[in-house]
Parts: sequence; structure tokens; C-alpha cells
Amino acid sequence: MSHPVYIVIAVVAYLLGSIPSGYLVVRIARGTDVRASGSGNIGATNVTRAGGAKLGILTLFLDALKGYAAVFVAERLAKQVFSNLDPQQRPYILAGMSLAVFFAMLGHIFPVWLKFRGGKGVATGLGCFLALAPKAVLVVLAIFAAIVVVSRYVSLGSIVASAAFPIFAFLLYRRDASPAMLVATIAASTLIILKHRANIERLIGGTENRLSFSGKKG
Repeated sequence: MSHPVYIVIAVVAYLLGSIPSGYLVVRIARGTDVRASGSGNIGATNVTRAGGAKLGILTLFLDALKGYAAVFVAERLAKQVFSNLDPQQRPYILAGMSLAVFFAMLGHIFPVWLKFRGGKGVATGLGCFLALAPKAVLVVLAIFAAIVVVSRYVSLGSIVASAAFPIFAFLLYRRDASPAMLVATIAASTLIILKHRANIERLIGGTENRLSFSGKKG
């Protein structure tokens, strides 16, 4: 991964990922700073608390979109550079896409515009992973849904799904997968899990909030 195009991909992916969607949505719609509400996070969950479900859904969409866009742009750039190479060079293109996943996640979690205090990366990761390995996303979404339905812990579903993604991405795309793809997806998933460390502590302590399907708190 020494080609200059990878540097361009990393910078572009970081800048796209660093767009603070939740902060901008609440600032424009409500004129307030979402970081002053609830958990102080700029992600969709806290935006929902601060501005309502519609703004939360919009933030979820925008965060996923920027992740998808980062990987999409990376694929186009890599294809342009490696277009004259034979099909066996497909792993180099996937390496660029994988690099974009990591740096888009890095941008979202540590945005330069907000003094490196961003979100947890779940929605952005979903968008990135959907562009990189859509079949693996379908599998981990099923895992996520099953865990949430059974345990009613959204955080637990997010953590397990994030940990499972690199495994299924490698298994389902092993013909083209490169070490760079495996390393980048593991690193991106690790970032998401580390951002959930407070949730992990609450899960262990039995104090994590459960999702209520009936309007009552669990």
C-alpha cells in the first residue's frame, strides 16, 4: 500500500467522515448544540433525544451516507489508477476501499472540526461496510437484530455485530480479500467497540438501559 493514491484516499475519507452530521442537523434545525444535551454525543441516538425522531433518522442517514461515499470515492480512485492492471489486482482496489473505511471512521469519531470529539461510529461504519462488503452487512444486521430482540440491548447488538463484521467480510469475500482489507476492517470495528466502553461497563454492571418494545423501561 505504498502507492500515492492511498494517501489521497485516506485524506478524502477522513474529511468525508469528519462531517459532523448530527451537530449540523441540530444546529440548523434547533439552533442548539447537541453536545450540550444528553450524552453529549453527536450520533443519531443523542440527536433523537435533543431534537426528536425525525432529526435522529436524518442524522442516521447522513452519517451512513458519508461512510458509503468515502468508500465509493476510494473505489473510483483506485480503479482509475489500477485500470490498466489485470483482474488479479482487484485486491489493490479493495485495499484502497478498506483504507477508506478506517479513515472515514477515524474522521467521524475524531472530527477535526469539533476538537476531535465525535460519535461512536455505528451509522458511519454501516455505510462504509455496506459499500465494501454488502453481503457481510446483511449477515451482521441479522445478528444485530436477533441480539436486540432477545436481550433488548442495542449497545450489545452494535458491539457484537461490529466484532463479527471483519470475520464475515473475509469469509464471504476471501477470493479477493487482502491482508489490508482484514486489518482495516478489524481496526474500524475496534474503534466502534472502544467507543462503546461505557456501555460495556454498564452491561457488565447490569445498569445498561434496555430497549422497550411496549413503551415501558426494562
